[in-house]
Amino acid sequence: MPGFEVFGEEEKREVMQVLESGVLFRYGFEEQRGEQWKVRQFEEAFARYTGAAHAQAVNSGTAALKVALAALGVGAGDEVITQGYTFVATWEAILDCGAIPVFTEIDASLNMDPADLEKKITPQTRVIIPVHMMGAAAKIEEILAIANRHGIPVIEDTAQSMGARLNGRHLGTFGAIGTFSLDSVKTITTGEGGMCITNDSALMQRMDNYHDHGHDHLPNPGGRGGEKRPFIGFNFRMMELQGAIGLAQLAKLDGIVAAQRANKEALREAAKAIPGVGFREMQDPSGDSATFFTFMLPDKARADRAAAILKAAGVAPTRWSENTWHYYPNWEHLLQGHTAAANDWPFSVGGKRRYLYDPKALPQTVAILERALTYQVPVRMSAERSQALHDGLTQVARTL
Repeated sequence: MPGFEVFGEEEKREVMQVLESGVLFRYGFEEQRGEQWKVRQFEEAFARYTGAAHAQAVNSGTAALKVALAALGVGAGDEVITQGYTFVATWEAILDCGAIPVFTEIDASLNMDPADLEKKITPQTRVIIPVHMMGAAAKIEEILAIANRHGIPVIEDTAQSMGARLNGRHLGTFGAIGTFSLDSVKTITTGEGGMCITNDSALMQRMDNYHDHGHDHLPNPGGRGGEKRPFIGFNFRMMELQGAIGLAQLAKLDGIVAAQRANKEALREAAKAIPGVGFREMQDPSGDSATFFTFMLPDKARADRAAAILKAAGVAPTRWSENTWHYYPNWEHLLQGHTAAANDWPFSVGGKRRYLYDPKALPQTVAILERALTYQVPVRMSAERSQALHDGLTQVARTL
């Protein structure tokens, strides 16, 4: 990853068609644009690719989560369950609805632990958001079985797993809504951008409304302004330049995933010689989009030593336990309850704090991630980089 590694003439051609038309807005300007509707075409192509009935393009992966939550009616006082190892956007979107994020542990899959999910459900639980982290499926079938027993819809946060599958079925198509990110470091990218997919036409209509100030777009598809607005929305629209890049990138996605899988397998082979090494539990190894390679050592001390060796070799791994974007104990703004609002809404209402987060609340997640070492897997890996990684991992195997 990411998709910008394979930018080429295809993206340039699509973008130039937009610039030559002069129409950057996804709606209206019918005469000027002719038959060119890049965002709409991207949505249609994305739905076909994933096998979903509908796709709604938005301007970020964070917006995709917010639009999905709004479509499901999430609001103040609702609880939304997600996991304590995810990008901050997952729970930021929940908070921005006025809802309360509730965090589960992860398990050996490095995704939501279904056993802990069951413990966290309350009468206030409105939605469950498992996150398919680092290119591989969460235990989505187990999670759905739990959610269905309780009558709770599931949003699949698939931001890091574009192109990944479970038993041949695309991630993002199992729950009520699947959300994706197209930002600058994702498997395919439009610079900024996101996508929601669903098989539910009513949810699709609500997402379409909400992402464009409540406009329903029904009397004049492709246009706006003459229709009704069933509820207040916001501006999460994707523009034509993003849609154009997305069309070109989507056509390359299967090739990107295949290249990542080959590069990841080479890293795995090199790491297998490390004493005590372990790898994440995979629901379907053949469906891995291989955006990341993670291995785990028996304890934190050995992981620390391995990380030091690899850093000295010039190939330092990512340590999620030191990361401030994805690791619950390091989310100081969440733990301290700070927002841009002067009264720290939604953490506080009427001068009273509604809920607190304990930095020690997820010991299982901490125990797993402090032993984990991770590399992003490139689409194009130079011979020099490949050799440096191989040599570093071999040195760890010989030293530990």
